[in-house]
Amino acid sequence: MHLILLQQDKETGMKILLISDIHGSLFYAKKAMEAFEKENARFIAILGDELYHGARNPLPVDYNPKGVAELLNGYSDKIIAVRGNCDSEVDEMVLDYPIMSTYSTILCGTRRIFLTHGHIYNENNLPKLSKGDVFIYGHTHIPKADYINDIYIINPGSVTMPKEGNPNSYGIVSEDSIIIKDFEGNHIKSIGII
Repeated sequence: MHLILLQQDKETGMKILLISDIHGSLFYAKKAMEAFEKENARFIAILGDELYHGARNPLPVDYNPKGVAELLNGYSDKIIAVRGNCDSEVDEMVLDYPIMSTYSTILCGTRRIFLTHGHIYNENNLPKLSKGDVFIYGHTHIPKADYINDIYIINPGSVTMPKEGNPNSYGIVSEDSIIIKDFEGNHIKSIGII
């Protein structure tokens, strides 16, 4: 587990790009890094399933795990990552940042942001969280932004393989909201954080 304490910069604020389920697609990994630059985010939270497509999934567009690793390594000082069900120790050997933790916690002011992939902790198996905390996961490839039982429940969807007719998507966490967007910048879901 990682514990990260973020202090907000009064001039630029704090933004975290949320991405999940790249599954080895260099095409969509590049789109995600373009979104990171365009959004002027400070950090990238990768919610697992970075390099391997998984035995149940088709090969994604521009399947190139080595290329994805090289691209992401260029951002290693900005990445907070957790392990997905398709990630392994072999994947971590080619990445310049750790990915083998089941979850990571970010403290932002008085709020805890819990990051995980979703195959262990999920909406039906939440960790112990306090009122107003944020639970962020991937795995389902379906965007979500809800406030349930005093907890913010967020899923940015999938960068590469969206499901249920959703577009390829990512999320942005800022001081007062979480927005899920497609790569054209259209808002898919959003929620204000009080």
